[in-house]
Amino acid sequence: MRRSILALAALALAGTLLAAPAAPAAARTIRLGIVTTPGSAQHVCATRFQELAAQRSDDALRVKIFHSGSLGSETDILRQVQMGAVDMAIVTLGPLDTFVPEAAVVGFPFLFASHEQADAVLDGPLGTEVLAAMERAGFKGLAFSENGFRNLTNAVRPVHAVDDVRGLKVRVMESALDRELWQALGANPTPMAWPVYTELQQGTIDGQENPLSVIWLYRLHEVQPYLSLTGHVYSAHVGLAGLDWWNALPAAERTLLAAALRDAARAQRAWNREAEAGFLARLRQAGMTVDEHPDLESFKARTRGLRELPAYADPRVRALLERFLDATRPTQGETR
Repeated sequence: MRRSILALAALALAGTLLAAPAAPAAARTIRLGIVTTPGSAQHVCATRFQELAAQRSDDALRVKIFHSGSLGSETDILRQVQMGAVDMAIVTLGPLDTFVPEAAVVGFPFLFASHEQADAVLDGPLGTEVLAAMERAGFKGLAFSENGFRNLTNAVRPVHAVDDVRGLKVRVMESALDRELWQALGANPTPMAWPVYTELQQGTIDGQENPLSVIWLYRLHEVQPYLSLTGHVYSAHVGLAGLDWWNALPAAERTLLAAALRDAARAQRAWNREAEAGFLARLRQAGMTVDEHPDLESFKARTRGLRELPAYADPRVRALLERFLDATRPTQGETR
């Protein structure tokens, strides 16, 4: 009798276990690094990616954002992604050219005439080729978002033509191309990690160059009275992952994350463009002297020889640059 009772109890317990729902799998935490603060272009893209990844995975993929330079400079973040200390990052394309020479092609001065042209090229085969080149450096390139067109600010004098740049000590990104560009324009380029408010305030550097959103969000109008809308470089951001980490993910997770980041990048680009006029108005209201129509031809004339720079000497990089230049060639009557 006792054995019968125990057997019945065992059967009842087994039935209960079979009927119970399976315990949910542990959520995967994805470490993502950016160098900028909340409200910035990188953070807008990162938070949208965070939301989409969680929604589409039923909260099984959770993105933890390390922002405000808590992991160091963008170069530091890229090295950590290579080593596997960080899983993913959204970085400015400029500092990436040290790791991936092809990245310098996208930052060629006065390459893109408009946001729409940048989208057409970077969302097309040429952009895909740049993303694929990142694998040789241990990165999985996934999507282009944007910082926007870069403009010059300084605390010394108004800049209308290229000769007005001569001698200005201008902070640039840790990029060989940026140094060469500003040397060609007559400035004294000074590579520095971001942010640089204190250096501008103390006069360690005279100026810097960044899109309008960055100038406003980092309060540079407080220490930079002059703004020239030079739009000299289209500054792309790129979302990427460590290649080994990425390849170890289940295929379904790779597909979900790649689509989520592409959608987040498109949303961020739309946000950036819609907000641009408002940023300019705020900077003007804050007291900046704005030259909306600088002599861009004088700037372009100094940059046309930059395709001969060492950064483009590698035959593979040079060939890619020529294809980008062909794809963005001005129509008759326009000049690059």
